[in-house]
Amino acid sequence: MSEEPFQSSEEVTEGAPLWVVTFGDLMSLLLCFFVLLLSFSETDRNKYKEVAGSLERAFGIQRKVKTFDSPKGMKIIARDFDQDIFPPKERLEFVVTQDEKQIGEELIKEIRTGFENMKELIQVNVGKKQITIRLMGETAFDSGKAEIKDQMIPLLEKIGSVLKDSEGDIIVAGHTDNVPIKSGPYKTNMELSSARSTKVALFLIHRSSIDPRRIATMGFGEYRPIESNNTPKGREKNRRVEIILTFLPSRK
Repeated sequence: MSEEPFQSSEEVTEGAPLWVVTFGDLMSLLLCFFVLLLSFSETDRNKYKEVAGSLERAFGIQRKVKTFDSPKGMKIIARDFDQDIFPPKERLEFVVTQDEKQIGEELIKEIRTGFENMKELIQVNVGKKQITIRLMGETAFDSGKAEIKDQMIPLLEKIGSVLKDSEGDIIVAGHTDNVPIKSGPYKTNMELSSARSTKVALFLIHRSSIDPRRIATMGFGEYRPIESNNTPKGREKNRRVEIILTFLPSRK
């Protein structure tokens, strides 16, 4: 029997099959899809550090020399790349419309001229974007009470006149020491601090005609001390009312 090579009757064409073109298009689209997902994603720096640390512990990686840095920005794509493509429609910038230093100096001058004997218990702190006025000890209130003392009314009127001509929100925060309340209308230090901040806020509204929409009250009780409660001097400073003028960002 003679052996003849097998010949297929099908005609073989040159090049790849037609389905490869469709398959290549599909792979290209999938690649573009995942690139877009990557570009829209954000990296949480704290989570990144936790995951990196877990991988190091899991695989036993121990290096004394730092070999890489964690991402500097929130987005994987560089900030310089996407800022021009997607410009923000509106930006908020902090623009101070009043001179904090000038307001602070004016308040300090009023305290030095009229309340020299209590200057150690009255503080004016000028910070970035806010001014804090602290009335500590029994300067404004008697122990366990929320009625403003007569000797403090002139100072609060001066403070109110300065704040009225300023711009920004006003926060009145009440604080106490950690000594429990044993008698009186207030059962806890939280209630007492809230009542005191409310009294000062109402005084500024009614006596100084400050817009009520600018004023907010807070009562923190004994939970935000500025000194140790283990000494009488520290407790005296922790019993305080703070009047905080905050400067707001303006829209351009």
